[in-house]
Amino acid sequence: MHWLVGDIQGCDDALARLLAEIGYSPSRDHLHALGDLVNRGPRSLAVLRRLRALEGSATCLLGNHDLHLLALAHGVRRAHRSDTLHEVLAAPDREAWLDWLRQRPLADQAQGWLLVHAGVPPQWDVAQTLALAHEVEAVLRGADLAAFLGLMYGNQPARWSEALHGVERWRFVVNALTRMRFVAADGTLDFQVKEGADAAPPGLLPWFEAPGRRTLGTPVAFGHWSTLGLIDRPDLLALDTGCVWGGSLSAARVDGGRRELVQLRCAQAQAPG
Repeated sequence: MHWLVGDIQGCDDALARLLAEIGYSPSRDHLHALGDLVNRGPRSLAVLRRLRALEGSATCLLGNHDLHLLALAHGVRRAHRSDTLHEVLAAPDREAWLDWLRQRPLADQAQGWLLVHAGVPPQWDVAQTLALAHEVEAVLRGADLAAFLGLMYGNQPARWSEALHGVERWRFVVNALTRMRFVAADGTLDFQVKEGADAAPPGLLPWFEAPGRRTLGTPVAFGHWSTLGLIDRPDLLALDTGCVWGGSLSAARVDGGRRELVQLRCAQAQAPG
């Protein structure tokens, strides 16, 4: 059985309860975590330990909080007041955890579903999405990681062009796959609005409603957007249901034409910061 799970964000107790609830067996099942494994919740290191122990029966995407941990560790970002990453950064084996994290993919496929953390620009089809993800993954796994992390942040360029190259190209890919929510009709990314889909200002719409989206027809699953809430459609799964904010941790089974949704209320409740 293949299970997709939304943003865990350091909520290890909720993850343990969810795995028990779905009867997860590493010998039979495969878990696909949609990114933001760490941060804001109380037990990020425990989450990493639990997921790494499932190596071979779990695939974990990188989200923006996971990249933030790598940037903190390399001294190119300052800690946010609501970060809860100290335990990972202070661990005696931190380098092993950071190396494991940087090996995770930015996009994947499972049972006919395209899996990303945040979204897919309307100009990309499935093959291009995976190819561009692999391109940036190679940079994250390479010798120049620290240099790239220092240049990774920023909101420009905001629109995809085949002419983009180097750091600008990679920054756009990272922003699209780990940060995007709303887009303009021409595919320009917006990073200002973080509310739910009904809060879109004039001229913006959720990325999955963009006209002419080239991934239309391929089921897509994503997390990242807790204010959006659960979307459970045959062709679209939004699974960040705000566990770390006192919401639920959500998992969806997507194999064999069968759909099953499991949600567990989380005890963790932080004020967003």
